[in-house]
Order: sequence, then structure tokens, then C-alpha cells
Amino acid sequence: MTHHLSVWRAAQLLGVARGVLQQQVREGSLVLSDGLVPIDELLRLYPEAQLEESGLLERVAQIRDEAFGKRVRERLMPSQEVLAQRLFAQTQELADVRKHLQHYHRLVVELQKKARERAQEHPRDATWQDMERQISQGLAQALATESVNLLEVMDDMLKIMTAQVTVRPSGHQFLVEGHANLLQSGLHSGLRLNYGCGNGSCGMCKVRVISGEVTQTQHSDYQLSETEKSQGYTLMCCHTAASSELTLELLEASGPQDIPEQQITTQVRAVTALAPNTRLLHLQTPRTHRLRFLAGQSVRLGWTMPVTGDVHATYPVASCPCDDRNLLFFIRRDSTDPLANHLFAGDIKPTAAITVLGPTGDFVLADGHRPLVFAACDEGFAPIKSLIEHALSLDAAPSLSLFWLATGGDGHFASNQCRAWSEALDQFEFELVSDHDPVAGASQVALAMRADLFDIDCDFYLAGPADFVATLHAELRAAGVAESQLFTEVL
Repeated sequence: MTHHLSVWRAAQLLGVARGVLQQQVREGSLVLSDGLVPIDELLRLYPEAQLEESGLLERVAQIRDEAFGKRVRERLMPSQEVLAQRLFAQTQELADVRKHLQHYHRLVVELQKKARERAQEHPRDATWQDMERQISQGLAQALATESVNLLEVMDDMLKIMTAQVTVRPSGHQFLVEGHANLLQSGLHSGLRLNYGCGNGSCGMCKVRVISGEVTQTQHSDYQLSETEKSQGYTLMCCHTAASSELTLELLEASGPQDIPEQQITTQVRAVTALAPNTRLLHLQTPRTHRLRFLAGQSVRLGWTMPVTGDVHATYPVASCPCDDRNLLFFIRRDSTDPLANHLFAGDIKPTAAITVLGPTGDFVLADGHRPLVFAACDEGFAPIKSLIEHALSLDAAPSLSLFWLATGGDGHFASNQCRAWSEALDQFEFELVSDHDPVAGASQVALAMRADLFDIDCDFYLAGPADFVATLHAELRAAGVAESQLFTEVL
């Protein structure tokens, strides 16, 4: 009997991006059965797949190395209680399988006996002899030792180490690893979840458990009603998956219109010089009040000067929504920006209070599974970085390409980040372009795109100054890219 896996689980077993398998499904090279992937199909496409090549098992194998053992146990191993519950569920499943196998074995042995008796009663009738011979051969074949399917073994292991969560009605899926709760796991997978405090006080992350089991990970001050409890409601921030498979019913944000405006007082964690005229501002929210935003959006920052009052400026967030407590901003030296002036003067120091108001903007990832192409000019890299990290969390795009134009002396101030993505991810590539003129640079970027990407149906995300965005947008439209596949942000 062929073993079946979800696309998400199959991608994890093979160590490839989920978007790669989804692209193969759309192309017809990978055939699903009732929405699941037969292991036989996986082995046909990936005949080289071996147990030791699994990303999960590579990480688990690190336990053998004492230098990594503690870190692996803390991040990858669920708690003892969760492991016990998942092992118990696996044991129950194994017991059910054994019970059915024993039943079928008795049935086959009884049929074999009846056929033998009929063959003895009717020695001239070859039908009964053939039937008895066929049953004996089939039984011997079923009981013979067969080679172990390594992907099935890996799948069984994953069901203990990780839990797969399916969200209804969207159909989105995410994995729960280690000690992470449901909310953390969903956010790290790029889902647009509804939540507030993240610590069990507000009840905004309330969801209904349709199937599977959850277990509480921390105390909650929010009290569910008896009716809600009877209907299976729970808080994502205070629970994790106790079973290997879990189905939740919840509503996700469909776009910026579903994200409320928030005002949060944050604290400066660090101000880092990336280049002479570029600073990285790292803000951290309180544990009880995190910023809910979508990748690519902006916020308004406010700082109160000791004597003269408040200064404000709007910047795109350069970090992923999956890390909602740590907010990053690339701020360049600008004489017209009072907040930047104080930052470069050293007036804004670590532990200083910064007010965050927002989010705003609709420069966000569209739904879909096309390859993604990102183009940034100078500090336009900030929203692009957020979008890339969000796309990597979703793991749905077959490939990601970045073209970054630098026009000033600071150059590509975060080029190490681009190299890190490229070295760690097979589906990511980048090209760095330099030109003092944004218009001429945009034409260079368009030329590079035409050389590599125009034979692919892609979505394009462009961010930077108006001249850069307008020129590149016009070049792409002239090359035949549909308007619906172009997304722009002018900074």
C-alpha cells in the first residue's frame, strides 16, 4: 500500500522548498492523489533521496556533537509531555494497524484452509488447487522481509519531532517545532494571524480546534467561556500541538485593510553604523504589546526631545513580521529629516523610548505561487528585505531574485545579508548594480532582468526613489510584463 504525504511534509523530507513541489504539481510532473503526494511519485522524481539527506535528520544528528547538543534539544525537541502524547498516539495507530493485520492474516489462513480442503475433496478440479496455490504464494510474499522505505521511516519520525497544522478555511499549513507555541510557529511560517499581546491576556488569538490535540505551554489570564471550551476554542499563544497533526479554524488577514493601526512605545536596542551615511536602528517592543504588521509596510517613528519637543519620520520596516518584537530600520543621513539628524548626532541612544504608530502602506506580497523578482534602489532595500524574509517564511515561491541598485557612496550596505541568503538557499539569487543615476541604473536592472527572467512568469516588486521606480516600471511594461504582476513602492 502506497504511503501518502502532504506537499508540506514531502518538501520537508526532501529538503526542498515547498514552492518547488507546488510548481511541479502545476506543471503535471508531480501527480497528487486526493491532494496528497504518493511516496512512489516522490521517489520517481527524486530517486537519489536518502535518509541522511533530510534536513531534519541532519539537524537531529547534531545531537551527537556535544557542542550542538544542548541547542538542538532546546530548539528542536518538544517537551517531554508533548513527546509522550505524540508517541502514545503513534503507539495507538500502530496497535490499530497490527489488529487489522492480524484479522486479515486469520482471514487469509482460513481461506487457504478451505481451498485446501476443497482441493482434496475434488482432486480432479484444478480450480481449487490453483486457488490454494495462489493464496499460499501471496501469503508467503506478504510475510517475506521487504526493504524499508526510508521516506516512510522519516515521515514517522517527523510526526514525533514536529507537528503539522492545517488552517481552515484557507488551507494554509505550518509546522510546530521544539517548544514553540502555535502562534509563534504560525507567524514564523508567514501566516497573517490575528493576535494582540502574545502572552494570554487579550484573547485575540483565539481559535477553534477542529481535529487533533493541543497542550498548554503557559498560563493565561484570559478566561474562555464554558460554551467556547465545549466548542473547542483555545489560545494559540498559550498552547502547542500535542498530536502530530492538527486542524484549526481561524480567520487570517487578507491584506493591509485587516491590520489595525497601533501605537506602541518601544525601546532602542541598538544603533549600528552600516556605512558613513546609513544607520541600522533596532527597536524592541514590550512583551505584552507587539506590532502586528505585514511585510513591506511602513510605520511612523516619534522621539521626544528633552527641550524642544517631538520629532517624527516615516520609514519602511526592514524586518520580518515573524519577529514582531524586534523592528529594524535603515535610516540614511538626510538634512530634511529631523529624526535622522538626531540619530546621526548621537542624541538617540540605546534604551531611549521611541513611539511607533502604524502600520501603513499596501506594498505587500500578493497571493500566488509565481517566482518572485525584487528590485531595490538604495534604502528601498528596507521593504524589499522584509518581503524577501516573509517570502522565505512562506516557502511557496519556486525562486526569488534580487536586483539592488546603489547610487551613493554607501553602496550596498547590507550585501553580506544577500550573500548569506544566496549561500544558504538554492532558490535565491542576487545581482548588485551601481550607478550614480537612478534612471540609468534602472535601465541596467531591466537589462539584467531581461537576460535572466523574461521567459518566466514572475511577480515583480520595485522599491526606491520615484525616478527609479517609474523607469523600471516602464521598461518592464514595454517588455510585456502585465500590470497585475507589478507592485511598486516610492520612497
